[in-house]
Amino acid sequence: MEPATAAAGDPAPCETTLSPIAYNSPVPFPPLLELSGLQQRENETLAPYAMRSGESRGRVHPEGSPRFRTPFQRDRDRIVHCTAFRRLEYKTQVFVNHEGDHYRTRLTHTLEVAQISRSIARVLRLNEDLVEAVALSHDLGHSPFGHAGEDALDELMHDSGGFDHNRQSLRVVDRLEKRYPEFDGLNLSWEIRESIAKHGDPDGDGLHKSFEPGLQPLLEAQLADIADSLAYDNHDIDDGLRSRFIALEELRSVKLWREAEDATVAMHPPMDPKTLIARTVSHLIDRQVTDLIESTHGRLSAAGIRSVDEARRHPGKLVGFSPEMAGLKKEMEDFLAIRLYHHYRTMKMAEKAKRFISQIFEEYRRSPGQLPPSFQARIEADGKERVICDYIAGMTDRFCQDEYKRLFHPFERV
Repeated sequence: MEPATAAAGDPAPCETTLSPIAYNSPVPFPPLLELSGLQQRENETLAPYAMRSGESRGRVHPEGSPRFRTPFQRDRDRIVHCTAFRRLEYKTQVFVNHEGDHYRTRLTHTLEVAQISRSIARVLRLNEDLVEAVALSHDLGHSPFGHAGEDALDELMHDSGGFDHNRQSLRVVDRLEKRYPEFDGLNLSWEIRESIAKHGDPDGDGLHKSFEPGLQPLLEAQLADIADSLAYDNHDIDDGLRSRFIALEELRSVKLWREAEDATVAMHPPMDPKTLIARTVSHLIDRQVTDLIESTHGRLSAAGIRSVDEARRHPGKLVGFSPEMAGLKKEMEDFLAIRLYHHYRTMKMAEKAKRFISQIFEEYRRSPGQLPPSFQARIEADGKERVICDYIAGMTDRFCQDEYKRLFHPFERV
């Protein structure tokens, strides 16, 4: 078909400053971005204080490098495909899974932490793949029924080393996952493992000397840590309002919420209460993320941080909120502690969960032959209590409830 030509009297074609696309130009098709190219991109785009995958300390068990992924991308993929990650779907954040379909679970919380931390990492020019892997792995060792389950296991393990979900996350990726014939665990990079070990408490008791207790976590690990608290504060408010454990009028006594709601109302036309809550939570997150980015950037600049080593040797954490925002956030967390985490119905769920776990633990301790054979086989090496703890910590809420019935209800099939 011949191209159309302008008829006499037709207006002239609009002029444009854009050049036409030369489909037949001799420019070569872009090559595949292989490992060396990915690491070169890191060198070109990351800040000097960001951790580069090419400078990783490696893995406990040496492996060949993948062609199209950096080491931290490989770590992220191993985490997403592991069994412990899938189980997070049925582990409690605040509300037990059967309470409703729309409450956060440990999995959706983990995804929200990864999303927030990766967005911030891009602006600060930190390593997005590393921060995403740390965020996705930070709760792999969490027990069923949230912190109530963790408290129960810690008490039961008082004379056998205790229980902490951060240490358990490291145990999961180092030993408990069984996906490779050559080694136990996921064989993650040293940087991911150190970040898991230092999550929440970089100088915690029992931190192995190989993770350098005297040094700060990587900036990517610090970011994942604070994104964790940012995510659960704001989304616990959302779930608290949804459950009606928190009333909107009560929440308006919290300055940070009140200011966010006022700003939301000013920016949008009138809306129904459900939409108002959703937009206010979004505004609340955006305001805290903006503060975190600006405060962290200012802190890095003022300290003159020019390398990963300088960030690790700094006397305090560099990723954080401004003093003003930290104070507002503290007021909101105090409100949540009273109104949501210690709400009488939350406490009922927590105490029921502790009874489930305590009675299951004691029954296994009385008769460890009821454990699956693969766990029984580890008792001699790891000790009976630690093996029982590993088994219970890996349970989902649903499996734990079903196991309780299998153990104690006489007519339940086993």
